[in-house]
Amino acid sequence: MSDKVNITYLFDPLCGWCYGASHVLGGIATHPNLTVALAPTGLFSGAGARPMNAQFAAFAWSNDERIASLSGQRFTDDYRNNVLGKGGVLDSGPATLALTAVALTNPLRELDALKLIQEARYVSGRDVTDMREVREILESASLNPASNRLVAPDADLLSANRQRVEAARVLMKQFRADGVPVLIVDDGQRRSTIRAQELFGNADLVAKLAGVGAFSADAVRQNHS
Repeated sequence: MSDKVNITYLFDPLCGWCYGASHVLGGIATHPNLTVALAPTGLFSGAGARPMNAQFAAFAWSNDERIASLSGQRFTDDYRNNVLGKGGVLDSGPATLALTAVALTNPLRELDALKLIQEARYVSGRDVTDMREVREILESASLNPASNRLVAPDADLLSANRQRVEAARVLMKQFRADGVPVLIVDDGQRRSTIRAQELFGNADLVAKLAGVGAFSADAVRQNHS
């Protein structure tokens, strides 16, 4: 039996709160007693995609300022002007498909790819709803096999992507999660969740997860202010 605690990460690549939690995910991924599996929910893709009008952009920026204050993550003027200010659409479909392509071709680098996509959007102000931009991001990180799969997505890639999103949505329903990010913590005895509000201002979170696994979710809630 493995002594590792397994973390399933419910997220969307265009979710600002998920970007804010990226430092926590990085700590989990590098801890020897923890594993992390990415579970993209497709929250802002398909029927969940929405126009980036002025009202929504203002709402998003207000949230982003709060996320920045809680997490220390950067939301730049380039992002505000070139992403929020340019209209278009909030659609995580291309980025989600790209992550599936990475999962199929170089699974150990999927979290790296997610970080690159997030930073391209929130720091560099790039349009990651455009598949051409997403492919360039992957290629700049030597993830060419994944980028090549995105030129003309085949049935296997589309099926794998659909299955991943469907599985993540099943977990959201099972654990009554109405948003992301969410960590599902499995220590081999039981599973519990850590929600978005518990991911910020918890400097010892990764150590707690590694130390006592799923039971740490209770400790996180008790100690979080």
